[in-house]
Amino acid sequence: MAAPAPAQVRLLTVDEGSAGQRLDNFLIRELKGAPKTLVYRIIRSGEVRINKGRCAADSRLEIGDVVRVPPVRLAEKPADAAVPAREFPVVFEDEHLIVVDKPAGVAVHGGSGVSFGVIEQLRRARPQAKFLELVHRLDKETSGLLMIAKKRSALTHLQDQLRDRETGKTYAALVSGAWPKGRKVVDVPLLKFVGSDGERWVRAVTNPKDPQAGEAKRSISLVTVAEALPGYSLLDVTIKTGRTHQIRVHLAHEGHAIVGDPKYGDFEANRALARGALRFDRMFLHARQLRFAHPATGDTLTLTAPLPPECETLLAALRRPAS
Repeated sequence: MAAPAPAQVRLLTVDEGSAGQRLDNFLIRELKGAPKTLVYRIIRSGEVRINKGRCAADSRLEIGDVVRVPPVRLAEKPADAAVPAREFPVVFEDEHLIVVDKPAGVAVHGGSGVSFGVIEQLRRARPQAKFLELVHRLDKETSGLLMIAKKRSALTHLQDQLRDRETGKTYAALVSGAWPKGRKVVDVPLLKFVGSDGERWVRAVTNPKDPQAGEAKRSISLVTVAEALPGYSLLDVTIKTGRTHQIRVHLAHEGHAIVGDPKYGDFEANRALARGALRFDRMFLHARQLRFAHPATGDTLTLTAPLPPECETLLAALRRPAS
């Protein structure tokens, strides 16, 4: 068993990289491995102070603030040493942000049974980087464009764009069946819940008399048919809201599940594809385009990531006439 880390009071001065951050998020990063319940408990108890004064979880930090962090005993995890350094294909990079093309099957961050993800591997590969934070997330099974901020100012600016729906995120999705060309907007509220299996799930809520209708969040996906294929449709889906599993649940709710989706898709059809000649064993959802205003210059950037080879191979096979 690992020896506990020495516990002592720390006085941390807020620098540019942490300015504007909420206190709880600041502590979660500083107290690596600490359960969130512990973080909120020490804030509520008054053991955490900002400039010697009591504070709340949502207190915003300013440059020069001194944060008192009380002694917290945490078992030292050799996790950092076990995180392999890894760079990912870079689509765009400057001093403010990085946009990478994330492979399918790689989580964006550690947690929920995953030891590490893109952000931990990238930090390991770039130890000199003072600040690297995810701007948004992609499901582990989804490939494509992922934004990572290199400055706190870029992070808040880009997240504001996402929240105000000023950022265009378009995904390529292959679904079963013929998607009706007239069905261009899916505006169906979504509700997150934990299933009996302990897993996080999302369901569409269409009945206003649903007991949980008030908790569901409005979710909007714009859908166009990029290509009609025998038995399938290749779609372009632009999301106007960024809900968990939004595209996956919206398309499945419409009766056209994403090919290879292990959670909301057709299990038997997925297994047949995975065991067939093409060995297609991933979810066909790819974040192919990002459009946003650069956080420093304000210039509009439109970035694209081509479909992964295994997706192109599947499409080519579907296009071939049956012999």
